[in-house]
Amino acid sequence: MNAYIIDGVRTPIGNYKGTLSTVRTDDLGALTIKEILERNPNIPRDAFDDVILGCANQAGEDNRNVARMCALLAGLPHSVPGETVNRLCSSGLSAIIHANRAIKAGDGDLFIAGGVEHMTRGPYAIAKPSSAYGNDAKMYDTSFGWRFVNPKMHEMYGTDGMGVTAENLVDIHNISREDQDQFAYNSQLKASNAQENGRLAKEIVPVAIPRRKQDDLIFSQDEFIKPQTKLEILGKLRPAFRKDGSVTAGNSSGLNDGAAATIIASEDAVERYQLKPMAKIISSAVVGVEPRVMGIGPVEASNKALKKAGLTMDDMDVIELNEAFAAQSLACIRSWGLDDNDPRINPNGGAIAIGHPLGVTGARIAYSAALELQLQQKKYALVTMCVGVGQGYAAIIENVS
Repeated sequence: MNAYIIDGVRTPIGNYKGTLSTVRTDDLGALTIKEILERNPNIPRDAFDDVILGCANQAGEDNRNVARMCALLAGLPHSVPGETVNRLCSSGLSAIIHANRAIKAGDGDLFIAGGVEHMTRGPYAIAKPSSAYGNDAKMYDTSFGWRFVNPKMHEMYGTDGMGVTAENLVDIHNISREDQDQFAYNSQLKASNAQENGRLAKEIVPVAIPRRKQDDLIFSQDEFIKPQTKLEILGKLRPAFRKDGSVTAGNSSGLNDGAAATIIASEDAVERYQLKPMAKIISSAVVGVEPRVMGIGPVEASNKALKKAGLTMDDMDVIELNEAFAAQSLACIRSWGLDDNDPRINPNGGAIAIGHPLGVTGARIAYSAALELQLQQKKYALVTMCVGVGQGYAAIIENVS
């Protein structure tokens, strides 16, 4: 039984403490589900077997199974269940592949899969003391990075922050600061063009944000994109993670807010509800790598997914490689033997420009790849991303429209 991407939608990506900062996490997720339901009125609301959303935080408004909350807030009947998936940066892609696996196993025909992440509204978490009257409680910002670390993990594998893992790849692969900044600049340029020509708008549902004594603010464009970026400006930014390093805020992805949803359906559901599939999910793969070089994960994951599909990198018409860092992206691209400027890679820019709300990005790039295949009238796309604590995820999709 094959699984198909039927439709998809996402919110605009918000800056950290930006326009979406007043909107609850579960309301963002509910908005994308409600929109995708309204766009597909021929599907009965009670026909969905599950709602699966990725979310990497789950410490605040996204606690206690945010997928279930979003489904109910979107107006789905209580008979439709919900599951929240956490594979950190690839949670949104994991949600889609969970639905794919369920369909292929005969455990359902129709799913909503996507992700939600509100890094602005991620709360602080305070640990309880280690003893009844102890005073060793620590506070963590849950929006990003390690927390409540097991000392054994640090001893065995290291607990480098994400930016430091990018610096580790710089050292291993001899990636220059100039090449990182050029890659980041190209991402901004592509995303700016895609925003200006309306390409990104094809993915987006606007968010209406209430204001006191004023009409709602309609937020309809990604706000992390920086159209005025210049190479000279990028070159003047200080290293963010090592004093003598080359990874900067300008050649890294950001802390962002957003939500995304897709409909994943079986062949039976396609026929039953007269749906028009965009893409078929051909294969997927997830691998583990050393946590200190987590950014190289897409290489082996993609190779594995390609082998499963009986395809090669040369067969790929679109390559959506999540840009956690320019250094990490370049390490992967060069490991595949591709050119830094291969036009198939992130044709509309990547996370360095658009942003990276952790639980959302996998769903965003999967739907964007499916849409891009349609617009280019091409056949195959690779969707791949690195994952914190040392993993890589990849999926191959085929245009069937």
